[in-house]
Amino acid sequence: MPNRLSNETSPYLLQHANNPVDWYPWGQEALDRAKNEDMPILLSIGYSACHWCHVMERESFENEEIAALMNKHFVSIKVDREERPDLDAVYM
Repeated sequence: MPNRLSNETSPYLLQHANNPVDWYPWGQEALDRAKNEDMPILLSIGYSACHWCHVMERESFENEEIAALMNKHFVSIKVDREERPDLDAVYM
């Protein structure tokens, strides 16, 4: 089942649109949910040509058990560093 990234235009974010992780793109909806539900944010920043980003997806973000834990305990936000170099500069 596609997550919220299915409406994005970034090829990197679209690559994660069918992960079992309930990904949010960076934006007010995700930040409000984290605040309102007092949940920590799990922020993942990457880009399409990143080898280790693909490894992380394959080993973690496509794993149903890991995704269930992420979905239960975090507001998970996925960022394409090529679209948001400002966030990449702050958090990487």
